[in-house]
Amino acid sequence: MTSTDVTAGPTDAERFNHILQTQRAAYLRDGAPSLEARRSDLARFRKALIARRGDIEKAIDADFGHRSRHESALMEIVGVVQGIDYLHRNLRRFMRPTRRHIELLLRFGSNRIEYQPMGVIGVISPWNYPVNLSLMPVVTAIAAGNRVMLKPSKLTPATNAVLASMLSELFPPEQVTMVNGDGSAFSSLPFDHLVFTGSTEVGRAVMKAAGDHLVPVTLELGGKSPTIVANGHIRDQVVSDIVFGKLLSGGQTCIAPDYALVHESDIDAFITSYDRLVKAAYPDGPTSDDYTSIIDDKQYRILTGLIEDARAHGARIIEVGHRPHDAAHRAHTLAPTVVLGVTDDMRIAHEEIFGPILPVFGYRDIDEAIDYVNARPRPLALYYFGGNGSERRRVLDRTTSGNVTVNGTIMHVAQDDLPFGGVGASGMGKYHGIEGFRTLSHPKGVYVQGRWNATRLLHAPFSKRTDTLLNFFLR
Repeated sequence: MTSTDVTAGPTDAERFNHILQTQRAAYLRDGAPSLEARRSDLARFRKALIARRGDIEKAIDADFGHRSRHESALMEIVGVVQGIDYLHRNLRRFMRPTRRHIELLLRFGSNRIEYQPMGVIGVISPWNYPVNLSLMPVVTAIAAGNRVMLKPSKLTPATNAVLASMLSELFPPEQVTMVNGDGSAFSSLPFDHLVFTGSTEVGRAVMKAAGDHLVPVTLELGGKSPTIVANGHIRDQVVSDIVFGKLLSGGQTCIAPDYALVHESDIDAFITSYDRLVKAAYPDGPTSDDYTSIIDDKQYRILTGLIEDARAHGARIIEVGHRPHDAAHRAHTLAPTVVLGVTDDMRIAHEEIFGPILPVFGYRDIDEAIDYVNARPRPLALYYFGGNGSERRRVLDRTTSGNVTVNGTIMHVAQDDLPFGGVGASGMGKYHGIEGFRTLSHPKGVYVQGRWNATRLLHAPFSKRTDTLLNFFLR
């Protein structure tokens, strides 16, 4: 047999399209699932996820080289379980048709909105939270009555294997399927909606590919999320929350505080407090079991490149916490780092920092801090620490970001009744909350005409009575 006799297998595009058409045919055949069916699917999903907690924690740890099992349980499993509980609890209300106003001449009829499944939803998920950011769009799509195709990141193969096994046991492939392969081919499919979580650069390419089929997209991107600390507000509770948000999962969180804006008179106190509270959080330094490694050597080199570029342009680099040099003893691990004296000619001033590096900028008054934020692309999150006064109100009113946490970090994403998503360069569209259900549903307007319909008076042939009615409408 020669090489020309070997029949090539299907391409990724052909394989993906076959799955899509199978799911679409199943949806058209079976229609929208009932409330009871959706709740049953969510309940089984919840049970399966908790049963695999240990496997998930081990898999994520293997993919990262080292990842705190407590972080994996908290941010991956707890987050999805709470999201499932929220959807299960509120699903009847979400599915219920909503009545709408009826015009005077049609008042014997009725208007309503019915929330109909879109059909087949595509989900492209990233590596940084490989369970949460894969499964929350999936469970939201299921709650909305859809079929789902999931394509996770290739950087988390161990986690992907656990998820693939779980999903194949829970659902037939015509309902939920997880695939691996070419991302461009996946994003080019004619889905009924596509959810992408990842970088802004890749998000642009995904949106362009989806546009060929006019596929609506939800883009959950990132950006440089600022933290503003009010003058005189350097307190242990404040700085501890910033340490938590910045160093959670080694800084590899899309809504991590990217940089801090601190009043110029408070910078020294902030650095001292930040160092002390990093030591308290990680008493064994960067090789602590609680401290997470960078996902791979490529991402590690990107981060060290940002530091070296800043150093070469005159920035002051401060490694904080216990024994920062111990980071060299564990693969692709980076010590917590503070950067001072950042200027606009440094890459770190413009590129999203996906690691444990915190630039600190001084400001003279709150308007200067607001202007700094507004001079840059709109971020996915914003954090403000300060009292409930006019400064907080100015920050909330004059900045635009995805969501805001006041006097804390990260935890707005855990509020299931709040929508989550970016704005501008940090994304478009929302999920979580009722907004997530509606994003993945078609709000179909239904008008039921009443027995008596005054608009029939406007049918041809037209008469003086027609003119009288038109004059009434246009009075």
